[in-house]
Amino acid sequence: MKAFSQLFTNIDQTTSTNEKIDALVTYLDTADEQDAIWCVALLSGRRPKRTIKTSELWEWSGELSGLPSWLLAESYHIVGDLAETISLVIPPSNDERDHPLHEIINALIALKDSDEQQRKAYITDMWQHFGRQELFVFNKLITGGFRMGVSDKIVIKALAKHYKVDENIIAHRLTGNWEAHNNTLPKLLAAGDSGDDISKPYPFYLAYPLETPPQELGSVGDWIIERKYDGIRGQIIVRNQQLFVWSRGEDLLTEKFIEFEGLINILPNGTVIDGEILPVKDGKFLPFHVMQTRIGRKNVTKKALQEAPLVMVCYDIIEHNGTDIRHLSMQERRTVLEGLLTTLKEQHPELPLQLSPLVQCTTWDEVAEERARSREYVCEGLMLKRKSSEYKTGRRRGDWWKWKVDPLSIDGVLLYAQRGHGRRANLYTDFTFAVWDGDELVPFAKAYSGLRDKELLEVDAWIKKNTIDKFGPVRSVTPTLVFELGFEGISPSPRHKSGIALRFPRILRWRQDKGVKEANTKADLIELLNAYRE
Repeated sequence: MKAFSQLFTNIDQTTSTNEKIDALVTYLDTADEQDAIWCVALLSGRRPKRTIKTSELWEWSGELSGLPSWLLAESYHIVGDLAETISLVIPPSNDERDHPLHEIINALIALKDSDEQQRKAYITDMWQHFGRQELFVFNKLITGGFRMGVSDKIVIKALAKHYKVDENIIAHRLTGNWEAHNNTLPKLLAAGDSGDDISKPYPFYLAYPLETPPQELGSVGDWIIERKYDGIRGQIIVRNQQLFVWSRGEDLLTEKFIEFEGLINILPNGTVIDGEILPVKDGKFLPFHVMQTRIGRKNVTKKALQEAPLVMVCYDIIEHNGTDIRHLSMQERRTVLEGLLTTLKEQHPELPLQLSPLVQCTTWDEVAEERARSREYVCEGLMLKRKSSEYKTGRRRGDWWKWKVDPLSIDGVLLYAQRGHGRRANLYTDFTFAVWDGDELVPFAKAYSGLRDKELLEVDAWIKKNTIDKFGPVRSVTPTLVFELGFEGISPSPRHKSGIALRFPRILRWRQDKGVKEANTKADLIELLNAYRE
């Protein structure tokens, strides 16, 4: 635990990717095998389920620290993180004993079958045996909010460096449903193909946003141009007469997306197709909020199937007849995919697979025109893929680009503010915005990103001087400041007071040139909603 806590500290104190990789390699060089596999599991998002309730942590830390509940709550609002708050209010120990990471995690998992007194005894005892940093990391393990500023790419590079194995092999071995329990990194990363785990997907190849003029990419003829559909990126896998549907976030969705069940008897064994899973009705793709009605369901009803039937728009084929073909060019893989789907469509007209149509353009000006029409196709923009490109791992510059349309926007009034978390815990950075509905301001969106550091400091100071009321950690402020918000989509929502929900809202700019009465209205939002639906 001491070594893992030191790793946490080393990573937290640097923004250098290379230094983070080196810190991980140093840890792996000396770590126990079981500690090492749990370290990688935690960093790759495979955390065990929580076994301790937040209310229990509040109560026990209050008792051990001697702080009244109101002071503990105020401390939390200032710190912005429960794990850190507890580590600051409980006196640290000088106990030199070490506790292996895997033993602590296994003990926490075992608490799910314990009563409250047993849980309390273990947690409070451990609290009294840790120094400040170990106490903080231990609390992170309890709460599950484990973030170390380490991306999957950093983990892959560190493992590749430590084991002297190609990064692409490491990335592939880390995908799928593996568990740290009774596993080791050498076993997990052992060389071999996908045959030892027929469900295992390939690491997704991700595109970078295009932020320069497309003319800098060279000839249009060197590129495949497709629509960027707004659904769930996924892989459909058929191996050994079994079907698996994976999302980009590595969620296994086979049972939820039952439209693809029949593919087990249609797709050849050893087929992996990459594409976008979308709801479609009467030949038209439906907005993302319709897709959300399928994602959130545990049980798929007949009504859900009728209202949001799914298809996959197929972008790529990365395994064919059991062979990994990622090394082939984009153009070659496209030819294989097109041939496969054409044959299958002739035999199965209702096949829930559609080939992603190409956007045919001869100049970059024509490409720009097609990008501007993206919302007509319920799309976010265009994808630009170099015809000669291999299917790589993760987000790489140069061969795949996403060129999204400009966001929709609306001017809202700052109504409520809340402190951020982590490094932003002392600043008001989480904002609620409102639009006019007659003479009333109606909340319609929350946003916390988009302002420059200098602007954040200015807004934070203004909030502290213009607070009207407090509701726990939330402050109600004088409705004076106007901000332009950008968002990717808009949909009706009975859960929101405004009746409207925005997708990916963020602050575009502080409209210091506008007075509060010049902010937009609820009617403006409804007009945008109707236009978006059309």
